[in-house]
Amino acid sequence: MVPLARESRTRSSRPTPKSRVALRQLFVLAAGIAATVPLRALAADDSLTWNGITLYGAFDIALVHEQHGSPLSQDYDKGVPWLISKTSNKPITTLGPGNQSRIGLRGKESINDSLDFIFNVETGFSTTSGKLSDGPASLIHNNGVAQVNQTSASDSSRAGQLFNGVANAGLSSKEFGTLTAGRNANFTADTISKFDPMNTAFAFSLIGFSSTAAGGGNTENARLDDSLKYVWKHDIFHAGALYQFGKSDSSPGEAWQGNVGVDYGPFAIDGVYAHKKDSISLGSLSASQLSSGLARESLAATISDNTAYTLGASYTNGPFKLFGGYEHIKYENPDLPLSAGFSGLGGYLVSVVNNAAFPNPKTLQVSWIGLRYLITPNLDITGAAYHYDQNAYGATKCSTNAASNCSGDENVFSVRLDYRFSKRFDAYAGAAYSKVRGGLSSGFLYTSNVDPTIGIRFQF
Repeated sequence: MVPLARESRTRSSRPTPKSRVALRQLFVLAAGIAATVPLRALAADDSLTWNGITLYGAFDIALVHEQHGSPLSQDYDKGVPWLISKTSNKPITTLGPGNQSRIGLRGKESINDSLDFIFNVETGFSTTSGKLSDGPASLIHNNGVAQVNQTSASDSSRAGQLFNGVANAGLSSKEFGTLTAGRNANFTADTISKFDPMNTAFAFSLIGFSSTAAGGGNTENARLDDSLKYVWKHDIFHAGALYQFGKSDSSPGEAWQGNVGVDYGPFAIDGVYAHKKDSISLGSLSASQLSSGLARESLAATISDNTAYTLGASYTNGPFKLFGGYEHIKYENPDLPLSAGFSGLGGYLVSVVNNAAFPNPKTLQVSWIGLRYLITPNLDITGAAYHYDQNAYGATKCSTNAASNCSGDENVFSVRLDYRFSKRFDAYAGAAYSKVRGGLSSGFLYTSNVDPTIGIRFQF
């Protein structure tokens, strides 16, 4: 590890009051669009569209009781540890976001008969605090705090940016495909969203809650700054490619991905290859690190080169829909190590860096399966099972919880009822049981959790 003393660096820029003003302006613009859309337009396509600009979003809030939970975070996009986590501790009953709440604007302007200019900007926020979703900020809160007193926290690609979802623009053609530039969601995240039976719900889905799979190994990579994304469709086939230049301070390593898929009647399948250099996973500072003189408003980071292969599929037969998927992720020490003192995602200072966490390649295998049954046109029930399997990648092989590099696994089983009162408003109820073992439980206060949950969601 390479520490950085407080005296040698200052914290890089964070979202300022100006960004909050900009966010208010976004909401004002959104309200203006909603207020000026002619009633006949609403009747025609049931969307909030004005001069080619569409306002969209979702508001999701739930009541949960956790067998082993931790205090609700005002910044962490998941709110609480719905599934078993290192901060999971005492029983807790609280409100939380069952899934990500967000608001966005997307636009489309015809250039000619076959080419359109498009854009999309989106921000995620907490329904319990009203703040922008900010995973690194939640980690800052736990700097130097004893584990039993920590609040809910985790790294995230949503790091308090004004647009912490996507923020891109480009050109779209029915014949030649769509190219967007800026901050793009990666193909792995797209595939998981498409084939997760629980719709990536924080409360019920391991691959939705952790975002490790969506990021191809690390959650920060679920959305990639400074990237180009190309998507092409023809008949039942689609394909795409993504490239991140990787020359920014927040994400210095390159990334590239490829996607191919088929949507044929009731059957759909997608495959994704993803590679990310200098992938960053942030964590809180320990009390001893703070006492050594590190900046309190800084974080630690583990750096790796990640390679992932993902396959997802679904099949619909009458009221039944079957989902399944598999992802193989390999972590290796970086070819180009990073030094302490860089500005991470969202402008957070990284004062401790570990470039040697993987003396042997770490392999994480992710698998899931689920079945949804439409009981009535407005009511469905979904059951799902998720599994993580990790190899032993330390210098010494082990299968206990003595170290995080021992082999281990995690299992999650969940069930959910969802009732749609209308096209945009629904209510849900369900629970997930999660359990970790071996290296994946290293440092945990408890190894299992149950989270019975009821919630409501409005989408527009």
